[in-house]
Amino acid sequence: MQKLVLDKDIRPLSEFRSKFALFVRQVHETKRPMVITQRGRSAAVLLDVGQYEAMIEKLEVIEDIRHAEAQLDQGLGVEHSAAKAKILEGLKK
Repeated sequence: MQKLVLDKDIRPLSEFRSKFALFVRQVHETKRPMVITQRGRSAAVLLDVGQYEAMIEKLEVIEDIRHAEAQLDQGLGVEHSAAKAKILEGLKK
């Protein structure tokens, strides 16, 4: 995901309302998120759909890694040689 450009990617809600289509196009073209503020505080983030999907996919991979690490910590891992043999055995069938 692209980094925010502070003078272009942080907008008040009032401006966002009046320029909604323009800001959606900007987010889509630049692939940068836009922070929407309300009363001077961050209130929401507008993301390009592709960037959102990529972010979710990365989070799922991280969660899978954490789950695998927890399994290893519990002694539920399989030695590399055993896993390799099992996979090769499956390919022969």
